[in-house]
Amino acid sequence: MEKQLFDVAIIGGGPAGLSAALVLGRARKKVALIDEGRPRNAVTREIHGFLTRDGITPSEFRRIAKEEISAYPTVSFVADTAVSIAGTDSRFQIETEQGQSFTSKKVLFTVGMKDRPPSIPGLVEVYGKSAFVCPYCDGWELRDQPLVIITRGAELMHFAPLISGWTNRFTVCTNGPDELTVTEREELKRNQVPLFDSPIRHIDSSDGIVRQVVLEDGTTVPCRGIFFKPELVTGSDLPKRIGCQITETGAVFVDDFGKTSIPGIYSAGDAASQMHQAIAAASKGAFTAAVINNELNVEAWRRN
Repeated sequence: MEKQLFDVAIIGGGPAGLSAALVLGRARKKVALIDEGRPRNAVTREIHGFLTRDGITPSEFRRIAKEEISAYPTVSFVADTAVSIAGTDSRFQIETEQGQSFTSKKVLFTVGMKDRPPSIPGLVEVYGKSAFVCPYCDGWELRDQPLVIITRGAELMHFAPLISGWTNRFTVCTNGPDELTVTEREELKRNQVPLFDSPIRHIDSSDGIVRQVVLEDGTTVPCRGIFFKPELVTGSDLPKRIGCQITETGAVFVDDFGKTSIPGIYSAGDAASQMHQAIAAASKGAFTAAVINNELNVEAWRRN
């Protein structure tokens, strides 16, 4: 594989990268999909909101996707981690952790984002089982249940009305100062939302199912589920290291066509968007792949 010139190197094998590989494979482009096999949603039991795949496990989703893509012989799967990229548009050199080397005309980053949960004792034990970050992904399973919401400030005032569509039985634990205005506290009170700003001591659970949140002041909040706001970091710092422009939220900056600030390098999916759902990532991956394919075709056409 080392001596081949690929049309596109896709770095990251989640929904965006897999969708892009499918589109490019069908467009008869030679693709290397480089993925380390450690997806963001590895802790979750099921993917939801993805038409025809609602409730599927992440591992089964990837297995089916790879099986479908394997029908197109120009796509190669590489179980490795890209660690460096050099070169310019039409000839990039990608080096991997295991010492492999790939040359590609275009590069597509679909490295995703990773959740960095707050350091709360007991949260790791329930994360992905009864503690989640996205109600569109997991709200249905916790509908009408008593929940604890762990967030604060502006994010809380966005999330409280959102989660109320799934349950009105929720308590907010801000794990420290709530960062709210008097008006915002009154809004929560009008909607009968209990608010506690004492730091969280620990989360009690049994077999991954939360039982209660215990606060430092001795308050206990019984619940059957948790939604929390994690810190999000990109799945790889490679885009930043090679000079791609990064947004204030830590995402890779792209234009409406998935192009980064570096010619010939694109990004799609969670790493380049605020819409962190599997189906949205797959959609962006497919769209950006079509943009790349068109650019490759135009470049070849103009060389004739």
